[in-house]
Amino acid sequence: MIGVRNAITLLGGVALLGATATDTVAVIGRNVGLPLRGSIELVQFFVLVAGSLALLVATAERAHAKVHLVVDRMGDAGKAAMARLSGLLGAVFFAGLLAGSLWLMADLWSGHEESELLGISWRWMRLFANLALLATTAVLLAQAVRGRK
Repeated sequence: MIGVRNAITLLGGVALLGATATDTVAVIGRNVGLPLRGSIELVQFFVLVAGSLALLVATAERAHAKVHLVVDRMGDAGKAAMARLSGLLGAVFFAGLLAGSLWLMADLWSGHEESELLGISWRWMRLFANLALLATTAVLLAQAVRGRK
């Protein structure tokens, strides 16, 4: 499992570096009179990949920001119950995002949407985002069943 997490983290990091490099080249190109056509479309692609994978890894590692003002004052049973409730509510939230995103994807799947300059197919990007949302929902459900670490 650690190998999968490391591979996902590496892929997300490469995508983030790709977004940074693309935007850097685009800015330099604009300033020297050689603009990089489609740079915004490439950055959108890279940021979607990096952001989706970062969300998945942060969820799996339980690394999201949390406020413990109430939970720290509870006993072990209360803390365990709140950890399960937190996972369940998070799963409900991401399942709602997934439902809306699946609806959009189904509605626009045969629309053959592409980016203007590079012809990047948005259908595959929506599919990637939906798979990341599905994986995040599954991780949260597993955390809700298991409770605290």
